[in-house]
Amino acid sequence: MRNASPVTEFFLLGIPHTEDLEAMLFVLFLSFYIFTLMGNLLILLAIVSSTRLHTPMYFFLCKLSVCDMFFPSVSSPKMLFYLSGNSRVISYAGCMSQLFFYHFLGCTECFLYTVMAYDRFVAIRYPLRYRIIMSHRVCAILAIGTSFFGCIQATFLTTLTFQLPYCGPNEVDYYFCDIPVMLKLACADTSALEMVGFISVGLMPLSCFLLILTSYSLIVCSILQIRSTEGRRRAFSTCSAHLTAILLSFMPVVLIYLQPTPNPWLNANVQVLNNLVTPMLNPLIYSLRNKEVKYSLRKVLQQVAFLPEK
Repeated sequence: MRNASPVTEFFLLGIPHTEDLEAMLFVLFLSFYIFTLMGNLLILLAIVSSTRLHTPMYFFLCKLSVCDMFFPSVSSPKMLFYLSGNSRVISYAGCMSQLFFYHFLGCTECFLYTVMAYDRFVAIRYPLRYRIIMSHRVCAILAIGTSFFGCIQATFLTTLTFQLPYCGPNEVDYYFCDIPVMLKLACADTSALEMVGFISVGLMPLSCFLLILTSYSLIVCSILQIRSTEGRRRAFSTCSAHLTAILLSFMPVVLIYLQPTPNPWLNANVQVLNNLVTPMLNPLIYSLRNKEVKYSLRKVLQQVAFLPEK
């Protein structure tokens, strides 16, 4: 029989099958984390400092960069803390916070990619009315809406997970608190909740993906009608960067949450890709294929390099 006393803290076991690799993983993940923060911060500075980039597309890209800085910060600091030889214990409230903010930021990004696809559709399909349709007010409502619905989804999933009793083993077979591993520790039948969570986690990204697919189908039709070769090239270049980022963001969700039989080792590795590598690559994806961003980044780096000494 399981102990009836409620669990007040959990013990993070870390990434499965990585024993004796703590020092190497610490250096590797710390490098990823630093590059993620620096890359997204540079994108923010480049957009804010250039008036030419004060458009709806770059406004949403700014929000994506902010999310990409906070998203790995949900799990990385604690992971780096215990990889450096410190305690693996996390409090009940800390575990709940990790799960909430992970899904809040993840869902916000999912909705944000959908909004960005709509923005590209309007820009290419209705170029003359673009600034009217995507006004400052509309952009603000869409940006707030992504966070609002992300918060609702995260609150639902967190409540669903932590309304269960936890009174037995407290060892989390993962490197942070997430729904699949937490349900295994619950002292109750979780089959119904697993099905509800599966539908909820699967339905939201699927709905966003279908909306994005619809937007890009209409975008392709519009691009093919552009007579200018240079215009078609620029449109495809912008959209291909967005599509690359979408695939990198959505594929881990499918692999982790929609597989019939969870594989802890595969899930952990895919999750690391989703938490650290994708946010690190997003600045490269959006800057390397965009001349305006590259020009603004060059100016920011030059200003930083030639700052006068105090």
